[in-house]
Amino acid sequence: MSKAAADFAGGLTPEHELVFADKPQDPEMRESTSVWLYEENGAFSLPRFGIEAEGFSWDNPLYQVNFAFPGGRVLNSRGRGPKPSPFAADGQPKVLGAGPLRFECIEPFRKWRTRFEGMAADGTVEQQIAGTLDPNRLVAVGFEIEMHMVTPCWVQDLTPEKVKQMSPADAIEAGNMGIGWRLEHLFRAEGTLSIDGRSRAFKAVGSRIKRQSVRPLAGFRGHCWQSAVFPDGRAFGFITYPPREDGKAYNDGYVYQDGRMFQARAVKIPWLRRIVGEGDDASLELESELGITRIGGVTIPSTFRVGNPDIGGLNLQQGGVKYSWDGMTTYGMIERSSPAALTTIG
Repeated sequence: MSKAAADFAGGLTPEHELVFADKPQDPEMRESTSVWLYEENGAFSLPRFGIEAEGFSWDNPLYQVNFAFPGGRVLNSRGRGPKPSPFAADGQPKVLGAGPLRFECIEPFRKWRTRFEGMAADGTVEQQIAGTLDPNRLVAVGFEIEMHMVTPCWVQDLTPEKVKQMSPADAIEAGNMGIGWRLEHLFRAEGTLSIDGRSRAFKAVGSRIKRQSVRPLAGFRGHCWQSAVFPDGRAFGFITYPPREDGKAYNDGYVYQDGRMFQARAVKIPWLRRIVGEGDDASLELESELGITRIGGVTIPSTFRVGNPDIGGLNLQQGGVKYSWDGMTTYGMIERSSPAALTTIG
């Protein structure tokens, strides 16, 4: 691997982009890939589609596909499906699939492809929030997308050896992120979307996440996670949790500028306090050696799981934001969760 390629890989090796060839021995170990995608002009978004292949259900992994459209229309496809062979045409384990959804690594840290062809529940974000979306009102939908990574890899290396050296409280935070490793890239993409009997080509921006980790969530108490890439190539990302009783919390991020990654921490954080389809303030500030980077943001159509049982009953938003930075605008991701006692609806 050349030095430029190594820098883009964030210190990881090409093998980190491969998927598990066989079922992991630990039933809690997961192979996960997820993507957040935003049509470059705001025509639609895919605020999280992904696969969670865990050892205990290895041959029948969980998939999720969210769509959000202006006007409040949302689609959701969620379930389990058979896992195809992980081996690509070159004989390497580069394919992760679950029923109608498939990901494939074409070039490590540079290019991935994904496709989906299935049925999705069709409704509105208001119905999602109220818990009245009809899961039997289905529409056929599909996409094929090629993603080209445009920022270096942002890596969370939380291997068991490192976690053993942490305090008990910090080890819980590491578990929330996942004991193992996780990578995140921002990308530009081209693809086709098929819906309502029509097919259209599109260009988009977004983020791709890949992890191989065990993720105990018993101590999970909420989070805020945001990222985006701008037209001039600048980008940012961060993840943080609410402060613990001792005032500390996991808080990690970056600012990408002039071809360099600057480690950062969030100092202004738009926690989830209002459950509203769009129009919520999502502005943020990041502190790094560059100083304070201020990025404005307003949420665009989002998806919600109110009282999400997968994360202890917290309210969860998976959506998008129209971000602004020094006069530039772009679309990017936001995922937030908070206890019901801290959120209002509307």
